[in-house]
Amino acid sequence: MNDLIEFVQEQIIVLVPVLYVIGAMLKNTPKMPDWLIPWTLLIVGILLAVLIMGDPLQGVIQGILVAGATVMAHQLIKQTGERE
Repeated sequence: MNDLIEFVQEQIIVLVPVLYVIGAMLKNTPKMPDWLIPWTLLIVGILLAVLIMGDPLQGVIQGILVAGATVMAHQLIKQTGERE
């Protein structure tokens, strides 16, 4: 995960916990299928990153990176807890 975070710009790194919280809220939404949550986080991450960066190309790249880091962090936490 450290390799992925190295490519995320400093002003965008704040989106990782934001997306994590959004993902947790979506997980508790009854009609939201699990497979749709990462796609939603990807779209929200891209939109927020474009707004923060102001540059559409860099925003898309950074949005993809933070969404990936968020999903990866969630899976690391989940899989570590399920080891037993």
